[in-house]
Amino acid sequence: MEEVLVNRVASSSLVTIDLEKFYPEGDIAAFDLKDQLFMGLILKENDFREALKNFDWEQFAGKNLAVFCSADAIIPVWAYMLVATYAAAQVRDVFLGTPDQFVERSFLKSLAGLNPQDFADKRLVIKGCSDKPVPPSAYLEITRLLQPVARSIMYGEPCSTVPVYKKAKE
Repeated sequence: MEEVLVNRVASSSLVTIDLEKFYPEGDIAAFDLKDQLFMGLILKENDFREALKNFDWEQFAGKNLAVFCSADAIIPVWAYMLVATYAAAQVRDVFLGTPDQFVERSFLKSLAGLNPQDFADKRLVIKGCSDKPVPPSAYLEITRLLQPVARSIMYGEPCSTVPVYKKAKE
C-alpha cells in the first residue's frame, strides 16, 4: 500500500502574512526640485514659479509623486506647497521625500490600518521572500503591532522559519 503524503504546512494553524501585499499601488515617480533651481542651487521665486507653470505635469498622471531636492539648497516650505498645487490634478498621491521614503511611509500607513486583534493568539509567519522590495521598517512595525497579541511570530516561509517571538506560557 502507498504511503499518503500529508502537507503538514497546509494543515497547520500557521497564519502567513505577506508584506508584499502592502506595497503601494501605482507607479512611483520622482520630482527633484534641483532641476528647477537656478544653477541647481538657488530658488529664485519668479523663475521657480515659471518653471512649474511650464512643466509637463501630465507625465505624472495617475502616479505617486515623490518630491525632494537632491541639492544642498535651502528650499522654502511654500515651494513644496506650490509643487503640490500643480501636481494635485494629475497624481494619485504626492509625498515629500524620495521614492524609497514614499514606499516606506506607504507600508507603515497600511500596517497602521491592521486590527491586531484579528491575529490574537495566532501563530504567525511573516513571509520573507517577495518580488517587490519590502523595507526593513515594515518587518519591525508588523512585529511591534502583533507581538502583544500573537502566540508566536516567525520569519521566512512556513516550511522553513526563523523564530522571532514566542509568548511565555502562563
